[in-house]
Amino acid sequence: MQPLLSVRDLVKHYGAERATAVGRLLRRSEKVVHALDGVSFDVSQDETLGVVGESGCGKTTLARVVLLLTPPTSGAIEFEGVDITQLPKHEVRQLRSKMQIIFQDPISSLDPRMRVRDIVAEPLVATGEENRDLILQKVRSILEKVGLSSDSMNRFPHQFSGGQRQRIGIARALVCNPRFLVLDEPTSALDASIQAQVLNLLRRLEKDLRLSSIFISHNINVVCYMSDRIVVMYAGEIVETAPTRELLGKPLHPYTQTLLASVPRTDPSHRRSDEKIVGEQPSPVNPPPGCRFHPRCPYAFEKCRSVRPDHVTVGTDRWAACHLLTG
Repeated sequence: MQPLLSVRDLVKHYGAERATAVGRLLRRSEKVVHALDGVSFDVSQDETLGVVGESGCGKTTLARVVLLLTPPTSGAIEFEGVDITQLPKHEVRQLRSKMQIIFQDPISSLDPRMRVRDIVAEPLVATGEENRDLILQKVRSILEKVGLSSDSMNRFPHQFSGGQRQRIGIARALVCNPRFLVLDEPTSALDASIQAQVLNLLRRLEKDLRLSSIFISHNINVVCYMSDRIVVMYAGEIVETAPTRELLGKPLHPYTQTLLASVPRTDPSHRRSDEKIVGEQPSPVNPPPGCRFHPRCPYAFEKCRSVRPDHVTVGTDRWAACHLLTG
């Protein structure tokens, strides 16, 4: 079965065009930020793909590029079998009704001057809906689905709590009945007690509305709770991908192993591993040669420092990029 979303060799380099132009003019090289380098994955119908990694690894850039909010430097993004990077602007605009995003910060993502009814209705208006009665009907219906009463339609964002504001953001993303959703750290700005409520709401909505989605977070516990399958990102690259249970049971890449070992456990009998991720992520302006994790990897050997590892398939729907798997 063809995946709903297929991403192949996706690259995003910030400053690449300027670097080329300035370099020709001044005969010197400008700095280029390697935000994404050769990212590939699929998302099937009714599947939630989790994306996890440290801050700065390229997760948010991936979210924006997949939705063409930021144009890719190169690569293909196929949605429903069509490479959307080749579509003209007016067709991309129509595509917005099928692909939506829920942002991290529910305060800055909502216009404080607009009433809730207008915030939630905005995607409908932007995609050409003109029937005012139908718009209000859809807005009222989706607000009820996310747990807000119709009385909230005439209020402003500042009159709501953080959790309620995020529910408004969810309603706005879902009002057009999209097929695909990107959730970029949707609960990281909320209190812990509210996080659980919003996560359970998202799981219920994804099931009821048959949504496919990418769930992005630095919190691997949250990603595991929400996702069917997980990709682990490091310094602009995917280092491992696997079904959630398999990744938790036996992580293959050293970065994934240390990432999981750092998760706090509630079981007092559990002895925490001494494995730690030492040092900082490499600069995206000057990423190291070979495996990008090698400066921090306790198992690195000479090949890791010079040769970029290939993807090694292990079992079904699972691979990792590590020289340890090939010897």
